[in-house]
Amino acid sequence: MNILNLFKVSIMAISSNKMRSFLSMLGIIIGVAAVIIMMSIGQGSKESIRKELSTMGTNLLTIRPGADMRGGVRQDPSAMQTLKMADYQRILNEKKFVSNVSPEVTSGGQVIYGNNNTSSTVYGESAEYFDIKQWDIEEGTCFTEEDIRKASKVCVVGKTIVTELFGEGKEAEAIGKNIRFKSIPLRIVGVLKGKGYNSWGMDQDNVIIAPYTCVMKRIAAQTYFNSILCSALTEELSEAAIEELTQMLRSNHKLKDDAVDDFTIRSQAEMMDTMSSTMDTVTIILVVAAAFSLLVAGIGIMNIMLVSVTERTKEIGLRMAVGATGMVISLQFLIEAILISLTGGLLGVLLGSLVSEFVIPIMGMPSTIPAWSIYVSFAVCTFIGVIFGYIPARKAANMDPIEAIRHE
Repeated sequence: MNILNLFKVSIMAISSNKMRSFLSMLGIIIGVAAVIIMMSIGQGSKESIRKELSTMGTNLLTIRPGADMRGGVRQDPSAMQTLKMADYQRILNEKKFVSNVSPEVTSGGQVIYGNNNTSSTVYGESAEYFDIKQWDIEEGTCFTEEDIRKASKVCVVGKTIVTELFGEGKEAEAIGKNIRFKSIPLRIVGVLKGKGYNSWGMDQDNVIIAPYTCVMKRIAAQTYFNSILCSALTEELSEAAIEELTQMLRSNHKLKDDAVDDFTIRSQAEMMDTMSSTMDTVTIILVVAAAFSLLVAGIGIMNIMLVSVTERTKEIGLRMAVGATGMVISLQFLIEAILISLTGGLLGVLLGSLVSEFVIPIMGMPSTIPAWSIYVSFAVCTFIGVIFGYIPARKAANMDPIEAIRHE
């Protein structure tokens, strides 16, 4: 049994029916390309999200009011008002594993300058917020601690606000101008460097940041915080910082030992893990859906090979008559099925890679091809060739030589 000769015979058989062989490969090509494209989109999205969350600081901690009610359980409105000034002051005065702290109060609405207006959100923060969220000032300055003490009506705005209210490239001219938010005038003292859109399609530059005292007293008219943002000294100390903050807040809120926390603390690392897990699940679902086309393609290969065995019955009989064993005949048709499958897999990998590298980025979607997806694709194609080529190969091997030669 000469394997090289069997390969030559198999290649000749495939070449003699080019169109039929190509149509057999088409299902494999589409299936493999779809799997690689889905994997590249899933991997690219996951890396994009992780990179974006990392730019906020891997040591970021977010404290929100209300117990940790996952699953969409609705809470009483009073449970969302548990973070008070006393909590912020205690964290500020007693922190050991936390470097920066900023209370946060938010309010959405229309911002107006002259005849121009746009929808935005005002974030009431402390000056440390800019270090926590890694914001840089492009023009002007940040508001000061004096502004916070006096609840001064000043603000720092993002580039989108400048563009919508003053025009493109008017950052320098916007400094010192008064804009109105819910009829409250706010003087612009600084313009932030642009960050663009995030992975969720949100414009990060459509933002107004003002002293939290100003937003609490003059805009939102509330005595509680929507959240408190902190940054741990290092990412490794995030767990220690969470424990420290938990003890402070439980003490401040006079919670008994068996009482559930009326606040929730989330770390950036936890958010990254959650998002990665979600994207992995979505990717698996997409890949499984695309993989069904490979199953259909395998059935197509088996069907074509069965037709080929029937058409070549006399050839099989002649080869058996001159000494070819059932094993040799079986191996020949198995090699043909594997060659069709692997060639289709190679073309599918090429197509999927080209689409992932050039087409998907044009559509504005992140794309990264994991190397292991190519290896897995070839392994699956080989598996499909063996599994779906086995039945036609056995049919050919079990033929009676005399009956095969007589076949018309």
